Amino acid sequence: MQRTLKWFAVFTTIGMLFILLGGALVTKTDSGMGCGRSWPLCNGELLPKDITPELIIELAHRVVSGSVGIMVLILSIWTWRSIGHIRETKFLSITSFLFLVLQGLIGAAAVIWGQSDFVLALHFGISLISFASVLLLTLLIFEVDKKFDAEKVILDQRMKKHIIGVSIYSYFVVYTGALVRHVNASLVCRDWPLCINGTFSLPSNMYEWVQMGHRAAAGLIFIWIGYITLLAIKYYKNQKVIYWGWIISFILVSLQVIAGAFIVISKLNLYIALAHAFFISCLFGVLSYLILLTSRSKKNAQLLNEENELSEENKIQSSPPVSAQ
Repeated sequence: MQRTLKWFAVFTTIGMLFILLGGALVTKTDSGMGCGRSWPLCNGELLPKDITPELIIELAHRVVSGSVGIMVLILSIWTWRSIGHIRETKFLSITSFLFLVLQGLIGAAAVIWGQSDFVLALHFGISLISFASVLLLTLLIFEVDKKFDAEKVILDQRMKKHIIGVSIYSYFVVYTGALVRHVNASLVCRDWPLCINGTFSLPSNMYEWVQMGHRAAAGLIFIWIGYITLLAIKYYKNQKVIYWGWIISFILVSLQVIAGAFIVISKLNLYIALAHAFFISCLFGVLSYLILLTSRSKKNAQLLNEENELSEENKIQSSPPVSAQ
């Protein structure tokens, strides 16, 4: 595979991470209106005169999103032409660019017309799908040169159901986390893991429900991924992609939970908040790759059965005939 394509795919994937973190930074710093009700220009100007921190953050996010958007388009076309024979390539090429465009349109609509917090919370999740698609395209490029031993992955039905279920559920966790940011509920609960003074009580308002709902969702995915990791360690030691995929997932979900706790303890430290978004983005990327492997598992099992049957036939044909006594 072309070395240039590999490097370009890696840089595009990193660029998508910058888009995700930039969006989180815009939300955390309340910079969404940094350029006023103007898009794509800033305050109706190509080069704005009244410079504020919020304007710099919002304008930088737009510039990065636009630049990386062009890179994603180039990568989509390049991979389509180079490795279009791999069945997942065309779907991922289309998905990566379309969802990035959709993310941009939602952001533009929020600036020009305004949107409810519940709609804006979708913004991060849509960007996440585009990021995961670009990441999978990059992994496919490296797979062509056998950099990943992922062609012979075979999963039982239990593992398949866990992978699909926890991946879908992770998107719900992402949405609840984005909703916490958009409704400004990050510090509505002053303690962790319980809300106030370490005592158990039902939330008393919408903001507490949003915050505690996200904590409950995050706690469940931590337990779920921990359980699947134990299954992988017990039954999939010989399939390194699955084995290490779940170990990495458990490390990422643990870091995500720890970062979430420290957001409250540190009273919304910006760097910890960005790390929180980074960990969940990486986790979603790993889960997306496991989904891709799940789609291949049935085909691989059929090929393995055919190989075993052929091997048995060859043994029978090659065995010497038994002479009659």
